[in-house]
Amino acid sequence: MRFDKKQLALYVITDRGCLRGRDLAEQVRLAILGGVTCIQLREKEIGEDELITEAVALKKVCSEYGVPLIINDNWQAALKSGADGVHVGIEDAPVAEIRRIAGEKLIIGATAKTVEQARLAEKSGADYIGVGAVFPSPTKKNAVRITPEQLREICASVSIPAVAIGGISHSNVNEIKGCGQAGIAVVSAVFAADDVKAAAYELSQLLN
Repeated sequence: MRFDKKQLALYVITDRGCLRGRDLAEQVRLAILGGVTCIQLREKEIGEDELITEAVALKKVCSEYGVPLIINDNWQAALKSGADGVHVGIEDAPVAEIRRIAGEKLIIGATAKTVEQARLAEKSGADYIGVGAVFPSPTKKNAVRITPEQLREICASVSIPAVAIGGISHSNVNEIKGCGQAGIAVVSAVFAADDVKAAAYELSQLLN
């Protein structure tokens, strides 16, 4: 899939714990119909085989709407499942190694909490960076906080697009407007909602 930074505008990360038993693929479909532009499959409690099976199912849904599917951490599963990309944290496999092996087959995102990390990610071949946590995060209690000023500085330090992440919701998204990010990444703001499609739509309208 050709990568466009507009696809980062409303980037939603899965968490089956938020879904209260609802079918993940169906909730992903509803999220996309509500305006989500990118999906990341993040399921740390399952093995690789199950992750690949889940990814294949979500890839079918995402492909219907031209929305990229990114796999969290596991670039091998991303390649095996036909997903569009992988997002790696600071302590995961190096971006340069993934790029060397995967070539242009994968969109590669990398977490960056400092200007130095952002520049290294870009130099190593990342297509985008994820910057945060910009607010206290319910899914990552120990996440390092990034101020709006730091977010702005990190975004300005690289030419690749950045996604702000961490505790972003309908009530606080306006606080980071104008910081230079291409989009926002959320988990519970969409998937914990009673109406996933409506929650995604409301967020997409706030971004516009």
